[in-house]
Amino acid sequence: MKTSLVVSLIGALLAWPPPGARAQDVEQVFRQVSPSVVVIRAKGREVTAARGIGTFSETGSGVLISMDGKIMTAAHVVHAMDEINVEFVGGERVPARVVASEPGADLSLLQLDRVPATARVAKFGNSDNVRVGNQVVVVGAPYGLSHSLSVGWISAKWPPNTVYRAFPLAEFFQTNATINTGNSGGPMFSMAGEVIGIVSHIISKSGGSEGLGFVVTINTARQLLLEKKSVWAGLEGILLTGELAEIFNVPGGAGYLVKSVAKGSPAWDAGVQGGDRTATIGGEEIVVRGDIILAVAGIPLRTMEDFAKMRERINAMSTGQPVKVSVLRAGRVIELTGKVP
Repeated sequence: MKTSLVVSLIGALLAWPPPGARAQDVEQVFRQVSPSVVVIRAKGREVTAARGIGTFSETGSGVLISMDGKIMTAAHVVHAMDEINVEFVGGERVPARVVASEPGADLSLLQLDRVPATARVAKFGNSDNVRVGNQVVVVGAPYGLSHSLSVGWISAKWPPNTVYRAFPLAEFFQTNATINTGNSGGPMFSMAGEVIGIVSHIISKSGGSEGLGFVVTINTARQLLLEKKSVWAGLEGILLTGELAEIFNVPGGAGYLVKSVAKGSPAWDAGVQGGDRTATIGGEEIVVRGDIILAVAGIPLRTMEDFAKMRERINAMSTGQPVKVSVLRAGRVIELTGKVP
């Protein structure tokens, strides 16, 4: 009897989670992690048929990952924005700028101008250890409602370039935790209070949450934003190929039509110009009259694989090194020169 009791006690101790990784209840997790979660309020420019170039606002979420002021968030929230402010618990706002971005995984890294005294740095978990059926907590700003909590479970885990082809570099968790507009970029936490993912998007027929949320794993985010150089250019647009390239008379049969350029970004400083009108082509509204980028650093941009090669080349260059950019502007090919950030 005594031997059996000792064995049972040893088994219980071995099964207990190690210090720092113990499961907590939802209230404990929320109180622990909330000071690391931020609301991101960004402003940018957009082109519409009705009013031409105008301004718009974007609200998202993010998480503080270092005491020197690094914030992880979703690329689509901040990637081509002119102005970014980060709001902490209590409402204090701090200006921020993008310092790294990987649109292929919907991830961006911000740098704060300063860090509030009340802020707390989040702890990273290991997303490789997360299993389907694990309970998770999402904290963010759905519809701008700051520091809102939702709880759910991991529904599935998807390798890169499987469930969502628009983000081929991202490994995703699928979750039934409620995610809505404004949650994008916010952290998903384990029940140990560790960040295991960055919220990306939902699949919805109604426009609201339907239990199909997708979250980039934290191991993907750490690898792409922290362990390797990831240069932010500060522009967005579409790749023109085939019939579209013919319509725009693009030399070489392909190029990247620039929709918008963030003020103060490397692309802005190089003189790259975005569009100022819209046109409906094949039933799709497209922003036009922006530069069409033909080549960057000697690499023609004809396929998505070319973008990966271009990024690899620039990432291998030194900060401040000149970068040649060939663009088609108003029917003429011109050469611009930028610098590696």
